[in-house]
Amino acid sequence: MCPIMPGTVGSLWGIPLALALGAIPLPALQLGVIAVLALVGVPICTTAALRLGLKDPGPVVLDEIIALPVAYFLHPVRDPAVLVAGFLLFRFFDILKPPPAQQVERLPGGWGIVADDLVAAVYANLVLWLLTWSGLFAALARWRD
Repeated sequence: MCPIMPGTVGSLWGIPLALALGAIPLPALQLGVIAVLALVGVPICTTAALRLGLKDPGPVVLDEIIALPVAYFLHPVRDPAVLVAGFLLFRFFDILKPPPAQQVERLPGGWGIVADDLVAAVYANLVLWLLTWSGLFAALARWRD
């Protein structure tokens, strides 16, 4: 649990997880690990919400930690520009909660707590693809060199 800027701090803890998952050579295995983490995270978040008496307690950050690797799925997470952009995009979409994030947030217990962050991560991933396709990361890499 984190009392100050919990979503941002929780997302930062997701970076080492994303780096570790990015080192797994098989994308299907990466997705499998993420799915297992999400399924384990749901009852943990449910229990935390019940104990704190809140629908989606801010200090509970396991959902951000689990979801952030989805933002980087199939992206070169070790590229500093991708790492920063993915983090910022994930936080943007997690805060904004565009549809269907608002709708899945209404799911019961930990399902809603975890699902809205997964949706935010999917949005971040898609925008990272648009940035890659646009050549922005390649231009930044040339500029850094």
